[in-house]
Order: sequence, then structure tokens, then C-alpha cells
Amino acid sequence: MKTFNKILMGIMVVFSLTSCEAQIKNAKTETVKVYGNCGMCKKKIETAANEKGISKADWNVETAMLTITYDTKKTSQDAILKKVADAGYDSDKYTAKDEVYDALHGCCQYERPAKTTK
Repeated sequence: MKTFNKILMGIMVVFSLTSCEAQIKNAKTETVKVYGNCGMCKKKIETAANEKGISKADWNVETAMLTITYDTKKTSQDAILKKVADAGYDSDKYTAKDEVYDALHGCCQYERPAKTTK
């Protein structure tokens, strides 16, 4: 019985490791600056950037760098950064609308980079 339990446990570990994270096909990984301050920002930024099977994101609170891995046939860096801006967070490419930024929780209102006009 102990041997059976060990084998069963081993099988469960293998399946859990392979199913923990959906594989992203045609994957490309990039790191970009996204402005924010705290753990609440991290959750909102990652929620905006993550899409099951299409993109996966991890935002570092200390460096304000967003690492995204995405399927190049289904989305792009621009599309992901636009979603992040729609959630209220600026990147070097896209600026959130003022009203969306202003609606962020007080601790999430980071110092915004200067806007440039073209």
C-alpha cells in the first residue's frame, strides 16, 4: 500500500506541475516600464495585462518593470500596454486617461512622467 501511495503521489506531482501554468504558444517575452507604487497597483496592472493562454504578466513593485510573455499571433505589446493604460497606469508608450488615473486609490497615484505633445 505504501508503494502505491508513493506512485500515486508522484503522478499527482507531475500532473500538477504541468497544469499549473498554461503554455503560451508563439511566446515572446519583453520587459517595459509601467508606473505604479504598491501591491494594489501590482494586482491591477497584472490583471489588466494577463489573458489566459494569450499573455502572462509580472510587475515588480520595486523596479516598476512589467515582464510580459505573450502569444505574438494573438496580441502585441502595444495591445497589452493599452489595456494597462485603460486600467490607469502609464507606460513609456501609453498614458492613462486623466479621469481613470484620478479614480485610482490614493496610494496608487504615482508621480506621473511629463506628458509630451507631438
